[in-house]
Amino acid sequence: MGWALDGFAGSLYALVLGPAMTELLPNSGISVNSAHIGLYGGTTVALFLAGWATGGILFGVLADYFGRVRVLSIGILTYALFTALAAFADTWWQLGILRFIAGLGSGVEAPVGAALVAEVWKNRYRARAGGVMMSGYAGGFFIAALAYSMLSSQGWRFMLVLAVVPAFLVWFLRRYVPEPEEIKTVIATRKARKNNSIQRPEDQFVLRRLLSPPNLRATLICTALATGSLLAFWSVSTWYPQIIRDMSSADSLSADIANHRVAISSMLFNAGGIIGYASWGFLADAIGRRKAFLVSFVVSGLSIVYLFPFEHSYTTYLFVIPIVGFGLFGALSGNFVYGPEMFSPSMRASGIALANSIGRYITAAGPLVAGVIATSWFGGNLGIATAVLASTGIIAIIGLYFAPETRDAALPSETLHTEHPATTTVEGKPA
Repeated sequence: MGWALDGFAGSLYALVLGPAMTELLPNSGISVNSAHIGLYGGTTVALFLAGWATGGILFGVLADYFGRVRVLSIGILTYALFTALAAFADTWWQLGILRFIAGLGSGVEAPVGAALVAEVWKNRYRARAGGVMMSGYAGGFFIAALAYSMLSSQGWRFMLVLAVVPAFLVWFLRRYVPEPEEIKTVIATRKARKNNSIQRPEDQFVLRRLLSPPNLRATLICTALATGSLLAFWSVSTWYPQIIRDMSSADSLSADIANHRVAISSMLFNAGGIIGYASWGFLADAIGRRKAFLVSFVVSGLSIVYLFPFEHSYTTYLFVIPIVGFGLFGALSGNFVYGPEMFSPSMRASGIALANSIGRYITAAGPLVAGVIATSWFGGNLGIATAVLASTGIIAIIGLYFAPETRDAALPSETLHTEHPATTTVEGKPA
Protein backbone atom coordinates (compact mmCIF):
# COMPACT_ATOMS: atom_id res chain seq x y z
CA MET A 1 0.00 0.00 0.00
CA GLY A 2 2.79 2.41 0.88
CA TRP A 3 4.61 1.73 -2.38
CA ALA A 4 1.34 2.23 -4.29
CA LEU A 5 0.79 5.63 -2.70
CA ASP A 6 4.41 6.54 -3.43
CA GLY A 7 3.77 5.67 -7.07
CA PHE A 8 0.57 7.71 -6.97
CA ALA A 9 2.45 10.81 -5.80
CA GLY A 10 5.32 10.29 -8.24
CA SER A 11 3.08 9.75 -11.24
CA LEU A 12 1.01 12.82 -10.48
CA TYR A 13 4.12 14.92 -10.87
CA ALA A 14 5.08 13.36 -14.21
CA LEU A 15 1.55 13.98 -15.49
CA VAL A 16 1.46 17.65 -14.46
CA LEU A 17 5.08 18.47 -15.30
CA GLY A 18 4.21 20.10 -18.62
CA PRO A 19 1.39 22.33 -17.30
CA ALA A 20 3.42 23.20 -14.19
CA MET A 21 6.40 24.35 -16.25
CA THR A 22 4.10 26.26 -18.58
CA GLU A 23 2.88 28.33 -15.62
CA LEU A 24 6.09 28.59 -13.59
CA LEU A 25 8.67 29.36 -16.28
CA PRO A 26 7.24 32.84 -17.08
CA ASN A 27 7.25 33.58 -13.32
CA SER A 28 10.97 32.78 -13.44
CA GLY A 29 11.62 35.04 -16.43
CA ILE A 30 11.93 32.14 -18.89
CA SER A 31 9.99 31.73 -22.12
CA VAL A 32 7.79 28.67 -22.60
CA ASN A 33 8.70 26.22 -25.36
CA SER A 34 9.26 22.50 -25.64
CA ALA A 35 13.02 22.81 -25.17
CA HIS A 36 12.72 24.91 -22.00
CA ILE A 37 10.06 22.61 -20.57
CA GLY A 38 12.46 19.74 -21.21
CA LEU A 39 15.44 21.52 -19.65
CA TYR A 40 13.88 22.98 -16.50
CA GLY A 41 11.30 20.26 -16.04
CA GLY A 42 14.08 17.71 -16.37
CA THR A 43 16.04 19.58 -13.71
CA THR A 44 13.19 19.28 -11.21
CA VAL A 45 12.94 15.55 -11.93
CA ALA A 46 16.71 15.24 -11.51
CA LEU A 47 16.47 16.98 -8.13
CA PHE A 48 13.73 14.59 -7.05
CA LEU A 49 15.81 11.56 -8.06
CA ALA A 50 18.85 12.96 -6.26
CA GLY A 51 16.72 13.41 -3.14
CA TRP A 52 15.35 9.90 -3.57
CA ALA A 53 18.87 8.49 -3.76
CA THR A 54 20.05 10.44 -0.72
CA GLY A 55 16.99 9.50 1.30
CA GLY A 56 17.31 5.88 0.26
CA ILE A 57 20.79 5.59 1.75
CA LEU A 58 19.90 7.62 4.84
CA PHE A 59 16.72 5.73 5.68
CA GLY A 60 18.15 2.37 4.59
CA VAL A 61 20.97 2.71 7.11
CA LEU A 62 18.56 3.87 9.81
CA ALA A 63 16.30 0.88 9.13
CA ASP A 64 19.18 -1.53 9.73
CA TYR A 65 20.00 0.13 13.05
CA PHE A 66 16.55 1.07 14.37
CA GLY A 67 14.05 -1.19 12.60
CA ARG A 68 11.91 -1.14 9.46
CA VAL A 69 8.47 0.12 10.55
CA ARG A 70 9.48 3.32 12.37
CA VAL A 71 11.72 4.43 9.52
CA LEU A 72 9.02 3.72 6.92
CA SER A 73 6.61 5.96 8.81
CA ILE A 74 9.01 8.91 8.86
CA GLY A 75 9.75 8.57 5.15
CA ILE A 76 6.08 8.39 4.16
CA LEU A 77 5.24 11.55 6.09
CA THR A 78 8.16 13.40 4.49
CA TYR A 79 7.31 12.68 0.86
CA ALA A 80 3.56 13.14 1.31
CA LEU A 81 3.92 16.53 2.99
CA PHE A 82 6.51 18.02 0.64
CA THR A 83 4.84 16.75 -2.53
CA ALA A 84 1.68 18.51 -1.41
CA LEU A 85 3.62 21.67 -0.49
CA ALA A 86 4.99 21.77 -4.06
CA ALA A 87 1.49 22.84 -5.10
CA PHE A 88 2.28 26.28 -3.66
CA ALA A 89 5.50 26.91 -5.60
CA ASP A 90 5.72 30.15 -7.61
CA THR A 91 8.90 29.46 -9.61
CA TRP A 92 10.48 26.41 -11.16
CA TRP A 93 13.40 26.47 -8.71
CA GLN A 94 11.07 26.56 -5.70
CA LEU A 95 9.35 23.53 -7.17
CA GLY A 96 12.74 21.85 -7.63
CA ILE A 97 13.74 22.38 -3.99
CA LEU A 98 10.45 20.95 -2.71
CA ARG A 99 10.79 17.98 -5.06
CA PHE A 100 14.26 17.27 -3.69
CA ILE A 101 12.94 17.17 -0.11
CA ALA A 102 9.99 15.00 -1.17
CA GLY A 103 12.52 12.70 -2.80
CA LEU A 104 14.32 12.25 0.52
CA GLY A 105 11.19 10.68 1.96
CA SER A 106 10.30 8.76 -1.17
CA GLY A 107 13.62 6.94 -1.02
CA VAL A 108 12.51 4.93 2.02
CA GLU A 109 9.69 2.88 0.53
CA ALA A 110 11.32 0.47 -1.89
CA PRO A 111 14.50 -0.62 -0.08
CA VAL A 112 13.05 -0.76 3.42
CA GLY A 113 9.74 -2.18 2.21
CA ALA A 114 11.50 -4.87 0.16
CA ALA A 115 13.59 -5.88 3.18
CA LEU A 116 10.48 -5.98 5.35
CA VAL A 117 8.50 -8.14 2.91
CA ALA A 118 11.38 -10.58 2.36
CA GLU A 119 11.88 -10.98 6.12
CA VAL A 120 8.18 -11.57 6.75
CA TRP A 121 7.63 -14.04 3.89
CA LYS A 122 11.01 -15.73 4.27
CA ASN A 123 11.86 -18.43 1.73
CA ARG A 124 8.97 -20.09 -0.08
CA TYR A 125 6.93 -17.13 -1.28
CA ARG A 126 9.31 -14.20 -0.86
CA ALA A 127 9.81 -13.58 -4.60
CA ARG A 128 6.09 -13.61 -5.31
CA ALA A 129 5.30 -11.43 -2.31
CA GLY A 130 8.03 -9.00 -3.33
CA GLY A 131 6.68 -8.80 -6.87
CA VAL A 132 3.15 -8.16 -5.64
CA MET A 133 4.46 -5.43 -3.31
CA MET A 134 6.29 -3.79 -6.19
CA SER A 135 3.15 -3.92 -8.37
CA GLY A 136 1.69 -1.37 -6.00
CA TYR A 137 3.93 1.29 -7.54
CA ALA A 138 2.48 0.76 -11.00
CA GLY A 139 -0.94 0.54 -9.38
CA GLY A 140 -0.31 3.96 -7.87
CA PHE A 141 0.68 5.25 -11.30
CA PHE A 142 -2.56 3.84 -12.72
CA ILE A 143 -4.69 5.47 -10.00
CA ALA A 144 -2.89 8.77 -10.59
CA ALA A 145 -3.63 8.54 -14.31
CA LEU A 146 -7.28 7.80 -13.56
CA ALA A 147 -7.45 10.76 -11.17
CA TYR A 148 -5.79 12.98 -13.76
CA SER A 149 -8.27 11.94 -16.44
CA MET A 150 -11.13 13.04 -14.19
CA LEU A 151 -9.61 16.01 -12.34
CA SER A 152 -6.99 17.56 -14.64
CA SER A 153 -9.33 20.49 -15.28
CA GLN A 154 -8.77 21.49 -11.64
CA GLY A 155 -5.17 22.35 -12.48
CA TRP A 156 -1.76 20.98 -11.61
CA ARG A 157 -1.70 22.54 -8.14
CA PHE A 158 -4.84 20.70 -7.08
CA MET A 159 -3.39 17.43 -8.39
CA LEU A 160 -0.25 17.79 -6.28
CA VAL A 161 -2.27 18.49 -3.14
CA LEU A 162 -3.78 15.02 -3.57
CA ALA A 163 -0.33 13.62 -2.78
CA VAL A 164 -0.97 14.23 0.92
CA VAL A 165 -3.12 11.07 0.95
CA PRO A 166 -0.18 8.72 1.75
CA ALA A 167 0.29 10.46 5.09
CA PHE A 168 -2.79 8.67 6.37
CA LEU A 169 -1.06 5.34 5.78
CA VAL A 170 1.30 6.01 8.69
CA TRP A 171 -1.44 5.37 11.25
CA PHE A 172 -2.17 1.96 9.72
CA LEU A 173 1.51 1.13 9.40
CA ARG A 174 2.38 1.89 13.01
CA ARG A 175 -0.71 0.11 14.35
CA TYR A 176 -0.86 -3.09 12.31
CA VAL A 177 2.58 -3.84 10.80
CA PRO A 178 4.92 -5.68 13.22
CA GLU A 179 8.70 -5.43 13.19
CA PRO A 180 10.26 -8.69 11.85
CA GLU A 181 11.63 -10.83 14.68
CA GLU A 182 14.91 -11.36 12.82
CA ILE A 183 15.84 -7.70 12.67
CA LYS A 184 14.68 -7.19 16.28
CA THR A 185 17.11 -9.93 17.29
CA VAL A 186 19.92 -8.39 15.23
CA ILE A 187 19.38 -4.97 16.82
CA ALA A 188 19.18 -6.42 20.34
CA THR A 189 22.33 -8.50 19.84
CA ARG A 190 24.24 -5.52 18.48
CA LYS A 191 23.15 -3.46 21.48
CA ALA A 192 24.22 -6.22 23.88
CA ARG A 193 27.68 -6.38 22.34
CA LYS A 194 28.01 -2.62 22.59
CA ASN A 195 26.98 -2.65 26.26
CA ASN A 196 29.57 -5.35 26.92
CA SER A 197 32.26 -3.44 24.98
CA ILE A 198 32.55 -6.28 22.46
CA GLN A 199 33.61 -5.46 18.89
CA ARG A 200 33.08 -7.79 15.95
CA PRO A 201 33.50 -7.36 12.17
CA GLU A 202 29.73 -7.06 11.76
CA ASP A 203 29.76 -4.05 14.10
CA GLN A 204 31.61 -1.93 11.53
CA PHE A 205 29.50 0.81 10.00
CA VAL A 206 27.16 -0.84 7.55
CA LEU A 207 28.20 1.18 4.47
CA ARG A 208 31.84 0.29 5.08
CA ARG A 209 30.89 -3.39 5.19
CA LEU A 210 28.94 -3.13 1.94
CA LEU A 211 31.89 -1.52 0.14
CA SER A 212 34.43 -4.06 1.39
CA PRO A 213 34.98 -7.77 0.63
CA PRO A 214 33.17 -10.13 0.78
CA ASN A 215 30.11 -7.89 0.26
CA LEU A 216 31.50 -5.59 -2.43
CA ARG A 217 30.75 -8.00 -5.28
CA ALA A 218 27.06 -8.23 -4.32
CA THR A 219 26.88 -4.45 -4.00
CA LEU A 220 28.38 -3.91 -7.46
CA ILE A 221 26.11 -6.48 -9.12
CA CYS A 222 22.96 -5.01 -7.56
CA THR A 223 24.12 -1.49 -8.43
CA ALA A 224 24.59 -2.36 -12.11
CA LEU A 225 21.18 -4.04 -12.29
CA ALA A 226 19.51 -1.08 -10.61
CA THR A 227 21.32 1.60 -12.62
CA GLY A 228 20.45 0.14 -16.01
CA SER A 229 16.84 -0.50 -15.05
CA LEU A 230 16.38 2.98 -13.61
CA LEU A 231 18.02 4.80 -16.51
CA ALA A 232 15.64 3.16 -18.95
CA PHE A 233 12.58 3.61 -16.75
CA TRP A 234 13.00 7.28 -15.88
CA SER A 235 14.03 8.27 -19.40
CA VAL A 236 10.75 6.85 -20.69
CA SER A 237 8.33 7.60 -17.85
CA THR A 238 9.38 11.25 -17.52
CA TRP A 239 9.01 12.20 -21.16
CA TYR A 240 6.35 10.09 -22.85
CA PRO A 241 3.57 12.40 -21.49
CA GLN A 242 5.25 15.44 -23.07
CA ILE A 243 5.89 13.50 -26.30
CA ILE A 244 2.16 12.80 -26.54
CA ARG A 245 1.36 16.44 -25.79
CA ASP A 246 3.72 17.56 -28.56
CA MET A 247 2.11 15.04 -30.92
CA SER A 248 -1.34 16.37 -30.07
CA SER A 249 -0.21 19.96 -30.52
CA ALA A 250 1.15 19.10 -33.97
CA ASP A 251 -2.32 17.76 -34.80
CA SER A 252 -3.83 21.11 -33.67
CA LEU A 253 -5.74 19.45 -30.84
CA SER A 254 -6.81 21.35 -27.72
CA ALA A 255 -4.99 21.14 -24.40
CA ASP A 256 -7.94 19.26 -22.89
CA ILE A 257 -7.76 16.58 -25.56
CA ALA A 258 -3.98 16.37 -25.14
CA ASN A 259 -4.38 15.91 -21.39
CA HIS A 260 -6.96 13.19 -21.96
CA ARG A 261 -4.58 11.40 -24.33
CA VAL A 262 -1.81 11.60 -21.75
CA ALA A 263 -4.08 10.17 -19.07
CA ILE A 264 -5.19 7.24 -21.25
CA SER A 265 -1.62 6.49 -22.33
CA SER A 266 -0.46 6.63 -18.73
CA MET A 267 -3.16 4.21 -17.60
CA LEU A 268 -2.11 1.76 -20.31
CA PHE A 269 1.60 2.17 -19.52
CA ASN A 270 0.91 1.42 -15.89
CA ALA A 271 -1.54 -1.38 -16.59
CA GLY A 272 1.32 -3.11 -18.37
CA GLY A 273 3.52 -2.15 -15.45
CA ILE A 274 1.20 -3.73 -12.90
CA ILE A 275 1.38 -7.02 -14.79
CA GLY A 276 5.15 -6.73 -15.20
CA TYR A 277 5.67 -5.95 -11.53
CA ALA A 278 3.31 -8.57 -10.11
CA SER A 279 4.31 -11.38 -12.48
CA TRP A 280 8.07 -10.99 -12.04
CA GLY A 281 8.26 -12.96 -8.80
CA PHE A 282 6.19 -15.81 -10.25
CA LEU A 283 8.30 -15.80 -13.40
CA ALA A 284 11.52 -15.75 -11.35
CA ASP A 285 10.33 -18.73 -9.31
CA ALA A 286 9.50 -20.61 -12.51
CA ILE A 287 12.59 -19.93 -14.67
CA GLY A 288 15.08 -18.35 -12.26
CA ARG A 289 16.06 -14.79 -11.39
CA ARG A 290 18.59 -14.35 -14.20
CA LYS A 291 16.23 -15.47 -16.97
CA ALA A 292 13.40 -13.36 -15.56
CA PHE A 293 15.64 -10.29 -15.68
CA LEU A 294 16.56 -11.13 -19.27
CA VAL A 295 12.89 -11.35 -20.29
CA SER A 296 12.24 -7.88 -18.85
CA PHE A 297 15.30 -6.37 -20.56
CA VAL A 298 14.47 -7.84 -23.97
CA VAL A 299 10.79 -6.84 -23.88
CA SER A 300 11.48 -3.27 -22.79
CA GLY A 301 14.44 -2.83 -25.13
CA LEU A 302 12.67 -3.97 -28.29
CA SER A 303 9.50 -1.98 -27.57
CA ILE A 304 11.44 1.23 -26.82
CA VAL A 305 13.51 0.89 -29.99
CA TYR A 306 10.32 0.46 -32.01
CA LEU A 307 8.23 3.22 -30.43
CA PHE A 308 10.31 6.27 -29.55
CA PRO A 309 12.89 7.04 -32.28
CA PHE A 310 10.26 7.09 -35.03
CA GLU A 311 7.06 8.99 -35.73
CA HIS A 312 3.98 7.00 -34.83
CA SER A 313 0.28 7.70 -34.49
CA TYR A 314 -1.39 8.04 -31.12
CA THR A 315 -3.09 4.71 -31.78
CA THR A 316 0.29 3.00 -32.10
CA TYR A 317 1.29 4.42 -28.72
CA LEU A 318 -1.85 2.94 -27.20
CA PHE A 319 -0.89 -0.53 -28.40
CA VAL A 320 2.84 -0.43 -27.62
CA ILE A 321 3.10 1.60 -24.40
CA PRO A 322 1.67 -1.22 -22.22
CA ILE A 323 4.41 -3.53 -23.52
CA VAL A 324 7.02 -0.90 -22.65
CA GLY A 325 5.54 -0.69 -19.16
CA PHE A 326 5.54 -4.47 -18.74
CA GLY A 327 9.26 -4.69 -19.45
CA LEU A 328 10.42 -1.60 -17.55
CA PHE A 329 8.39 -2.20 -14.41
CA GLY A 330 9.28 -5.89 -14.45
CA ALA A 331 13.00 -5.06 -14.32
CA LEU A 332 12.42 -2.70 -11.39
CA SER A 333 10.48 -5.40 -9.58
CA GLY A 334 13.39 -7.77 -10.06
CA ASN A 335 15.80 -5.42 -8.31
CA PHE A 336 13.75 -5.47 -5.13
CA VAL A 337 13.10 -9.20 -5.22
CA TYR A 338 16.73 -10.06 -5.94
CA GLY A 339 18.34 -7.47 -3.65
CA PRO A 340 17.13 -8.94 -0.33
CA GLU A 341 18.56 -12.31 -1.41
CA MET A 342 22.06 -10.87 -1.65
CA PHE A 343 22.50 -9.38 1.84
CA SER A 344 22.24 -10.55 5.45
CA PRO A 345 19.68 -8.91 7.81
CA SER A 346 22.01 -6.44 9.51
CA MET A 347 22.80 -4.77 6.19
CA ARG A 348 19.85 -5.81 4.01
CA ALA A 349 17.98 -2.50 3.86
CA SER A 350 21.26 -0.57 3.50
CA GLY A 351 22.49 -2.88 0.75
CA ILE A 352 19.30 -2.58 -1.28
CA ALA A 353 19.23 1.18 -0.68
CA LEU A 354 22.89 1.75 -1.56
CA ALA A 355 22.71 -0.17 -4.83
CA ASN A 356 19.53 1.56 -5.94
CA SER A 357 20.60 4.98 -4.68
CA ILE A 358 23.85 4.87 -6.63
CA GLY A 359 21.69 3.99 -9.61
CA ARG A 360 19.41 6.92 -8.88
CA TYR A 361 22.29 9.38 -8.55
CA ILE A 362 23.41 8.32 -12.01
CA THR A 363 19.82 8.27 -13.27
CA ALA A 364 19.12 11.75 -11.91
CA ALA A 365 20.91 13.20 -14.92
CA GLY A 366 18.82 11.12 -17.35
CA PRO A 367 15.65 13.24 -17.58
CA LEU A 368 17.74 16.43 -17.63
CA VAL A 369 20.11 15.11 -20.30
CA ALA A 370 17.16 13.98 -22.40
CA GLY A 371 15.89 17.56 -22.45
CA VAL A 372 19.34 18.94 -23.24
CA ILE A 373 20.24 16.54 -26.05
CA ALA A 374 16.78 16.88 -27.57
CA THR A 375 17.52 20.59 -27.89
CA SER A 376 21.18 20.32 -28.91
CA TRP A 377 21.27 17.27 -31.18
CA PHE A 378 17.80 16.31 -32.32
CA GLY A 379 16.01 19.58 -33.01
CA GLY A 380 13.80 19.30 -29.94
CA ASN A 381 12.76 15.70 -30.70
CA LEU A 382 12.19 14.21 -27.24
CA GLY A 383 11.35 10.80 -28.70
CA ILE A 384 14.83 10.22 -30.13
CA ALA A 385 16.47 11.68 -27.01
CA THR A 386 14.41 9.37 -24.80
CA ALA A 387 15.42 6.30 -26.81
CA VAL A 388 19.09 7.29 -26.70
CA LEU A 389 19.05 7.73 -22.92
CA ALA A 390 17.07 4.53 -22.39
CA SER A 391 19.73 2.59 -24.31
CA THR A 392 22.10 3.12 -21.38
CA GLY A 393 20.07 0.40 -19.71
CA ILE A 394 22.64 -1.99 -21.18
CA ILE A 395 24.49 -1.45 -17.88
CA ALA A 396 21.96 -3.81 -16.30
CA ILE A 397 22.80 -6.55 -18.79
CA ILE A 398 26.46 -6.27 -17.80
CA GLY A 399 25.48 -6.69 -14.15
CA LEU A 400 23.28 -9.65 -15.03
CA TYR A 401 26.26 -11.47 -16.57
CA PHE A 402 27.97 -11.57 -13.17
CA ALA A 403 24.85 -12.12 -11.04
CA PRO A 404 24.52 -15.48 -9.24
CA GLU A 405 21.26 -17.41 -9.41
CA THR A 406 19.40 -17.29 -6.07
CA ARG A 407 16.12 -19.05 -6.89
CA ASP A 408 16.74 -22.13 -4.72
CA ALA A 409 18.84 -20.43 -2.04
CA ALA A 410 17.58 -19.59 1.44
CA LEU A 411 17.37 -15.94 2.42
CA PRO A 412 20.74 -15.04 3.99
CA SER A 413 20.69 -15.13 7.78
CA GLU A 414 22.90 -13.62 10.43
CA THR A 415 25.51 -15.29 12.60
CA LEU A 416 24.81 -13.66 15.95
CA HIS A 417 27.40 -13.28 18.71
CA THR A 418 27.21 -11.67 22.11
CA GLU A 419 30.58 -13.02 23.29
CA HIS A 420 34.14 -12.66 22.08
CA PRO A 421 34.56 -15.05 19.13
CA ALA A 422 36.92 -17.97 18.93
CA THR A 423 36.73 -17.76 15.15
CA THR A 424 35.95 -15.06 12.62
CA THR A 425 32.93 -15.03 10.34
CA VAL A 426 32.06 -14.24 6.78
CA GLU A 427 29.07 -11.91 6.49
CA GLY A 428 25.87 -13.80 7.20
CA LYS A 429 27.57 -17.22 7.38
CA PRO A 430 29.49 -19.19 10.01
CA ALA A 431 33.26 -19.24 9.59
